Amino acid sequence: MFEAIQEVLVALWYQDFNALLTPGSATLIYVIVAVLIALESGFLPAAPFPCDSVVVLVGTLSAVGVLSPYIAFPLLIFAAAFGSWMAFLQGRWLNRLPLVQSWLAKVPEKNMKTVDKLLCHHGLVALFCARFIPAVRSVLPMMMGMRVGEAPKFQYFSWLSATLWVFLLAGLGFMLPALPEPISRAVTMGLMAAPVITLCIAISTAIIWRVKKAIQTLKQPPTSA
Repeated sequence: MFEAIQEVLVALWYQDFNALLTPGSATLIYVIVAVLIALESGFLPAAPFPCDSVVVLVGTLSAVGVLSPYIAFPLLIFAAAFGSWMAFLQGRWLNRLPLVQSWLAKVPEKNMKTVDKLLCHHGLVALFCARFIPAVRSVLPMMMGMRVGEAPKFQYFSWLSATLWVFLLAGLGFMLPALPEPISRAVTMGLMAAPVITLCIAISTAIIWRVKKAIQTLKQPPTSA
């Protein structure tokens, strides 16, 4: 059993389509994919998991008959929404810690109000966009757990954004077998590279923002005693 799980994990990691076509592997694929999506959506250390490409692969496996789209798609949506809920609960728990409260106390009130406004009024768009960035996928729900008091509103944002995310990526994967092989291969490579590119952009943006803030702090004249 352990060897079968290991083989499916390796095949998913390396996108080994032929290995996943093995008869009887469908149940393991369902379970492993759901666990991967839930972990990557809910816990920051799981960010390196290639979940975007896995969702696309599930769509392709559904198109060729290995998986059932009526099982795979709802399962992916549930796993993504459940993972976000776990991240949200982590934010609620972290917000009670004195150390985290001391960090938040150092942020200007004006900035915190801006964050609250963005999360409350643009939560759906924020969660949907965050699902395409590996690390942010779990960090943003955690922030919403700290700042958004209405859990039902978060659940609405989470489930709807998870549904859009799954149907977009898995739907693309579902259409890949119908495309000519060169186009299908190019699209697959682009989809696999997209999460890495978006993560690099997010990290670069954060670094640039920190550098600019540090430069502005250095340019400020010293306050007289």
